[in-house]
Amino acid sequence: MSERRDEPMSTVVDDARAVPEVPPLRRNRDFLLLWSGSAVAIIGSTASTVAYPLLVLAVTGSASAAGLVGFVVLLPALLLQLPAGVLVDRWNRKRVMIWCDALRAVGASTVVLALLAGELRLAHVLVVGFAEGTLTVLNGLASTAAVPNVVHPSQLSVALAGNEARGRAATMIGTPLGGILFGLGRAVPFVLETFAYLVSLVSLLCIRKDFQAARPGEAARAEAAAGGGVAADSRRTRVLRQAGRMVEGLVWLWKRPLLRTTALLVAGSNLLFRALFLVMIVLLAEEGAAPAAIGLLIGVAGACGMLGSLVAGWCGRRLRMNALVISANWVWALLMCVLAFGGGLWPAMIAYTAMWFVGPIWNVAVGSYQLAVTPDELRGRVLSASSLLANGALPLGALAGGLLLDGLGVRAAAAVLAGWMVLMALAATLAGPVRRATMVVVGDPPAPSAAPSPSRPRHDPGPDVPLPEPSAPVAAADSR
Repeated sequence: MSERRDEPMSTVVDDARAVPEVPPLRRNRDFLLLWSGSAVAIIGSTASTVAYPLLVLAVTGSASAAGLVGFVVLLPALLLQLPAGVLVDRWNRKRVMIWCDALRAVGASTVVLALLAGELRLAHVLVVGFAEGTLTVLNGLASTAAVPNVVHPSQLSVALAGNEARGRAATMIGTPLGGILFGLGRAVPFVLETFAYLVSLVSLLCIRKDFQAARPGEAARAEAAAGGGVAADSRRTRVLRQAGRMVEGLVWLWKRPLLRTTALLVAGSNLLFRALFLVMIVLLAEEGAAPAAIGLLIGVAGACGMLGSLVAGWCGRRLRMNALVISANWVWALLMCVLAFGGGLWPAMIAYTAMWFVGPIWNVAVGSYQLAVTPDELRGRVLSASSLLANGALPLGALAGGLLLDGLGVRAAAAVLAGWMVLMALAATLAGPVRRATMVVVGDPPAPSAAPSPSRPRHDPGPDVPLPEPSAPVAAADSR
């Protein structure tokens, strides 16, 4: 009798010992390749982000033209998020990222060649900027949607915190580098950008894991296509089907008041931060700062953002969502008032760098939860919907920044932006869904199967609903 009792107990112990431990992320080869390749690409892209307005200001002498370039580069974030989300869910995500890196490298190289030939025109910069912005939207959605398929579910929050720190570190390196390289030669930052995209492309080619889960029914659709079943559908039916897929993620997101409210708050703050980016460049230029000094300031701001990413997990586990959202907006509003009315260059520079600390805390908390609960087959579309709401204001902010500078001057433009941020903080404080959000969002989220069905979105049951990630990759350099 005793021997029979001991046998199952021994088996359970042996089975428990047989469960393999999850290796740390530093030993996850595919994640490290994805992480490091993206880091190099972000450094190159950030350097060109600093160089573009400096280049346009040097060529045209117009702040409005610099704002127009920023508007065009970010316009795809407004126009193409939803269709890009459909493509990211439909196409092979790794191939999407490979093609994006290859084509972005080609675009940056055309700027280099035009500068060397002395034939660069504003129209050329606008075309390359729009194409690069489009490819960046696709690449960013595919990269974020791929993370849960590259790391173990228990490591998702850690991986996203690592990605956030990567973005801040790359910004810290790339921004002063962009100014320094522009001082060496107008084409040099774009040479770096071309090389960075090629390095990222090679790292993607070396990754073994797939970037998406197997799609149920994918084989059946392939057989139908091979048999002519898809061709039998009318053009109108195919258009309606694709339109339904495109808005599915937006509907899934919009039905949740807390998701919707937070995305709209981020849209308002991102409009401000993109305009403020240009305001700071012009302010420093008017004070006689060299391009390297401008890049150095934004690099220091990136370092501040990196510090924020290091404490993001700790804050997400201890701060309730309502406290996090409301306090973040009021901190930004206070710092904007210091920047606008502090009465000197140094208060403005200190306030601007401090504003970058808060964003990573927000991004890590809400991004890890959203990715954990969103089904893989819908992940690209939900990410594109949240990015559309949160970052669609970025091109408008770039355009508004240029118009405010030309019409009012630097200090008056900063005062208008400070007033706008105070209004955003009041809106966050008074919003019912935010006030009721008493949950702590970083912890052990439910499995994706526990999320509401994306095909039949339900009404938000209350404050325990997750938030979307409030920034796309292009937004990180602006607001957070």
